[in-house]
Amino acid sequence: MPKVLYEKDGRIGRITLNRPDVLNAIDDDLPRELAAAVEEANADAGVHVIVLSGAGRAFCAGYDLIYYAEAAGGAGNSVTQDMPWDPMKDYAFMMRNTDLFMSLWRSHRPVICKVHGFAVAGGSDIALCSDMIVMADDAEIGYMPVRVWGCPTTAMWVYRLGPERAKRMLFTGDKIKGSEAERMGLVLKSVPATELDGEVERLAERMAGVPVNQLMMQKLVVNQAIEAMGLKQTQMFATIFDGITRHSPEGLNFKHRAEEMGWKHAVRERDLGTFDWTQNRPINAPKT
Repeated sequence: MPKVLYEKDGRIGRITLNRPDVLNAIDDDLPRELAAAVEEANADAGVHVIVLSGAGRAFCAGYDLIYYAEAAGGAGNSVTQDMPWDPMKDYAFMMRNTDLFMSLWRSHRPVICKVHGFAVAGGSDIALCSDMIVMADDAEIGYMPVRVWGCPTTAMWVYRLGPERAKRMLFTGDKIKGSEAERMGLVLKSVPATELDGEVERLAERMAGVPVNQLMMQKLVVNQAIEAMGLKQTQMFATIFDGITRHSPEGLNFKHRAEEMGWKHAVRERDLGTFDWTQNRPINAPKT
């Protein structure tokens, strides 16, 4: 079964992340299929705008940690190598995904991302590569792996929020609701969940009435302003740092904890701040 679906609906191309049983978590295939769907939409002169959404209960819950973090060996070795590790092997793997997510940014058709449930961790990377995000009020967005074992490789937080608010999100790993994301300027709009579909459809239909060449020119101009600020270089550093976070002492301790206790247990300790990843023991646990 495809992990990303594509269909043309009049002048709207609809891309849907399609791993609903795992909240559309990212595996090795999903980024490739996402970029292929974007390419298909861009190749169709009749498509004016793309709507990106997720099947099931969420937009995207980030990387599939059962696939990458809990397993000892196998797929997990794609993101955590045996020591000594090769930073450039890691960089090549993660930059591949970053470039595939950025197909949304490079798309000649503007992309509206519709977020319900969650757009967290790597899922927020995907959402933030879109041109505009419309969220449900009760949906959540954030990058929790900054607490240990991650750095957002697309680096879009600072370009959308500015330095101080970006630091607030990346120093805490907090998740915020759609309503707060709108107040911060992270997303275009937040609406009650029952109104999300209608709000996105109205915006997409309004944009679909503009000629493709006009939409393309306006997007190129705005994106160029961001790229001139050093987006590519920032993403290079962020992607390298992402690999470092996973091979630092703390990152390796997190990986081993996930293997030992299961990723849900390790993630809960990470997000609650109840584990000392440097000392590799629960906080306030007796020293041995």
